[in-house]
Amino acid sequence: MRVAITGMGGELGTRVAVLLEGYDEFTEIMGVDLEPPRRHLRRTEFHRVDPRNRARTVDLMTGFAPELLLHVGVYEPNARSSPRSAAARTIAGTVAALDGARAGGALAKVVMRSGIEVYGRGSKTPVRPDETVKPDPTCPFGQSLLHAERIVTTGVTRAGASATLLRFAPVAGPHFPSPLVRLLRLPAVPVPAFGGGEFCVLHREDAARALVAAARRPETEGPVNVVASGSMSAWAAVRTGARLPVPVCGPGWNAARIATELSGAPLPDHVVELLVKGRLADGDRVGELLGMTPEHTTRDVIRHIHEWADINWTRSTPPGAEAPAA
Repeated sequence: MRVAITGMGGELGTRVAVLLEGYDEFTEIMGVDLEPPRRHLRRTEFHRVDPRNRARTVDLMTGFAPELLLHVGVYEPNARSSPRSAAARTIAGTVAALDGARAGGALAKVVMRSGIEVYGRGSKTPVRPDETVKPDPTCPFGQSLLHAERIVTTGVTRAGASATLLRFAPVAGPHFPSPLVRLLRLPAVPVPAFGGGEFCVLHREDAARALVAAARRPETEGPVNVVASGSMSAWAAVRTGARLPVPVCGPGWNAARIATELSGAPLPDHVVELLVKGRLADGDRVGELLGMTPEHTTRDVIRHIHEWADINWTRSTPPGAEAPAA
């Protein structure tokens, strides 16, 4: 099976490529992204291309003619791209990848990384929506994800293929580029003054395993919620890391955005929504649909984020000098 991976230069896309290389059934693997992977890959071909470069992306996909498209090229605002660039890259890259894969003539399945942000946090939205709940996003990132889902669904219908839409909880983990992770690692973290809602997350390794599991299950179609068990509030997450909680309400969030951005942790709309209203989903069917379940709980992931040690710089010994005693 020939597999094409979008977004392969990111932490998640690279890990997916590493896992795929361990299965002989995936005979050829090709990936595209705006940045190269930071791991050595033995038999994966990588092409550096911005997702907004439609002509180049279409040419690569058409020439490779994938049977399976793993669409990991979904860009979260303030993760690796600004909010405007993230939305543009997500939509343009989705259109180009689908058009090129369809033009190759061999496409049988698409597995897309989406998110539970598509359900929104409106007044009529269930606190823990399952896959039967109609998406109704209430933040720009959720709207971008739903737009991309619809592009994929339309594209596979025209190609006579199938699609699995993996709706992940916010993906997190040490070293993972996530605005939520950066925020929680600040010395002082803005939190809702009146408690806020509960949220769940998903470890990056569990997200990669879910993508590979879906790739190996051609019979699984439609949306699948993939979330870690358990939940936490913003206050609990901050206390876990022994950070200073700063209660915020109403217009105070505008000041919080400025303060966190100056501290290197921009605060996009979907993260504010998560802190204030919570973000949960029902992931009870993931074992049945994918044959795997997340190994890390929400509490595990938040603890691992805070246990990530700071970098300790060491001095090199000047030429001719004696090395320090052990």
